[in-house]
Amino acid sequence: MPPLPPLLGARRAPTEPSGETAEDASVAFDAALDDEELRTARASLAQGRRQAARSLLVHTGDDWDRRGHRLTVLAQDARSAAWATDWLTAEPGSADATTLLALALVHRAVCGREAPGRAREACDTAAALAPDDPTPWLGRLLLARALGPEREVLAAFAGLRRRHPEHHHAHHLLVARLAERPASGRAEAHEVYDVAELAAAEAPADSPLAVLPVVAYAERHRVLAATGLAATDTAARGHWSGPRARRILRACFDWWLEWEHDEHPRRHVDLNHLAFALSCAGRPAEAAALFQRIGAHATPAPWSYAHPDPLAAFRTARARALGH
Repeated sequence: MPPLPPLLGARRAPTEPSGETAEDASVAFDAALDDEELRTARASLAQGRRQAARSLLVHTGDDWDRRGHRLTVLAQDARSAAWATDWLTAEPGSADATTLLALALVHRAVCGREAPGRAREACDTAAALAPDDPTPWLGRLLLARALGPEREVLAAFAGLRRRHPEHHHAHHLLVARLAERPASGRAEAHEVYDVAELAAAEAPADSPLAVLPVVAYAERHRVLAATGLAATDTAARGHWSGPRARRILRACFDWWLEWEHDEHPRRHVDLNHLAFALSCAGRPAEAAALFQRIGAHATPAPWSYAHPDPLAAFRTARARALGH
């Protein structure tokens, strides 16, 4: 095993008078994660100024994972559809504005505030304006994942993958849907594990898709917890202690030690999944390294998969790992 990074000897965080540590107080869910440029653009849009968002997307270029991340975050604001419409009035035919509008309508449709058909048409319009861009297909996939049958999920994923074979968010969405298929045979023989391991094996050595097998196990954990089969600590640990699970955890943690990508826009999603998995498996020393890297950038998933208060679940697991 490669030596652990010098992250495990963390001192206990200072305690606030309320009993909450300063570290606890800094942790909050923010879909932007650690993308400060995205935070700035989002804040400007909230004030009715679109130039920062326009510049952000221009400079993002064809970094497809980053473009998808930034547009989906911007689209989550309740006013984003109105912003995008105004932007299109000023710049008719703008692919960035059209894609933002499409993703905003997808978000509204998923929340029950927009007709799915209108959101789907908006994604098709965006895809026609930018045929090489996988982001409109990400919109189709998000919509299908939430509201459509599996055949629509698979079709959207196929269209997206033709444009960007290693799309991070798309693979997570596909695995989440496949994990909901009924199990057959042995517990560790579910087909979602095969799909995830194949995708990881086919990706380049430095691809964060190497962590996808852990994501697949987390998604099955979600399904099992929803049916009461992994609701307790003991049951959850059993899910993560089989031979295949142990092999996957070892391989993914070792990959992280060797290839950690500080620049990937969604790396904190992977870090949270790894920390969750190692915590559930009762491996606190390794989990501690992940929590140190995560810092304040917790993500609701997968902590919501086993606890109604995901932020509390994150804080509890981190405290256990760091010995607080």
